[in-house]
Amino acid sequence: MKKLIYTLLIIIALTNNSFSAGTSSDTSDDSSSYKKAYNLIKTAKKYEKKGKTDKAQKRYAKAQKLLLKSNKKKPLQADTLNYLGFTTRKLGDYEKGEEFYLQGLQIEPNHSGINEYLGELYVTTNRMDLAKERLNVLKSCNCKEYKQLKEIIEGTKKSKY
Repeated sequence: MKKLIYTLLIIIALTNNSFSAGTSSDTSDDSSSYKKAYNLIKTAKKYEKKGKTDKAQKRYAKAQKLLLKSNKKKPLQADTLNYLGFTTRKLGDYEKGEEFYLQGLQIEPNHSGINEYLGELYVTTNRMDLAKERLNVLKSCNCKEYKQLKEIIEGTKKSKY
C-alpha cells in the first residue's frame, strides 16, 4: 500500500510540474503578444474604414512590434507571418511584407489569409499575373478570401485591407 501511495505522489508531483511548464512566461508572453497584435489590427482596420489613417497607422506599427516579438520567441508560425506581412504592407514596406508572406507560404502553402493578402499586395504593386496565381490557389477553398481577392482583381472592390 505504501508503494502505491508513493507512486501516486510521484505521479502527482510530475503532473503538476508538467502543467506549470506549459504556462511559462515565455509561452504566455508569446501568446499575449500575438493576441494583442491581432486586436490592434482589428482596431486599425476599423479606423482605416472611417478614414482615420493616422490612428490606423499607429495601431499597425504597435501590432508589428508585438508580432516581431512573437515571431522571435516562436518562429515559423504561418498566422504570425501572415499578420507580419499585413502590418508591414500597411505601413508601406511592400518588399518586406512580401518576404513575410512568402515565408508563411513555405510553411503553409494553402493558407487562405496569406494568399489573399499577398494577392492584394500584387494588385497594389501592379503584378496582376502573380495576383491571379494567388487567386488560383484560393479557387478550391470555398472561402471569403477567394471572393474578396477576385473582386479586387476585377476592380469591382477597392482593397480595404
